[in-house]
Amino acid sequence: MLELVTDLAVTLGYAAIGIVLMAIGAALVDVATPGSLRHLIWTDRNANAAILLASNLVAVGTITVTAIVASDGDFVKGIASTVGYGLVGLLVMTVAFIVVDMATPGKLGALLVHPEPHPAVWITAAVHLAVGAIIAAAIL
Repeated sequence: MLELVTDLAVTLGYAAIGIVLMAIGAALVDVATPGSLRHLIWTDRNANAAILLASNLVAVGTITVTAIVASDGDFVKGIASTVGYGLVGLLVMTVAFIVVDMATPGKLGALLVHPEPHPAVWITAAVHLAVGAIIAAAIL
């Protein structure tokens, strides 16, 4: 029974770190785009903003899962690598966003939350997912 309680506590620890990393990712996306991301998605039902945020969350989740798996049951190593690689992933996604923004006419953030579907959101989503996969591969 003690092992079950320990495993549940470890699971809650990883979940808490994952939620914090996803919240940081969401905050970074919110800063990069004009207006309130929350309002754009839940009130305006802006699909571009939702795709952008969803791709960020999946990328962070991929990094988190990989860091946990790579920890081989060592909780301290797992927490440290999850936080470290998660933050590195968020940093790289931010830099990638800036690079794509520099290569794009206009302001990328404004394009990505335009009310009409915009193909730039798919490029940016692919960049998020690719960064998540790259960081995950680096962990392994």
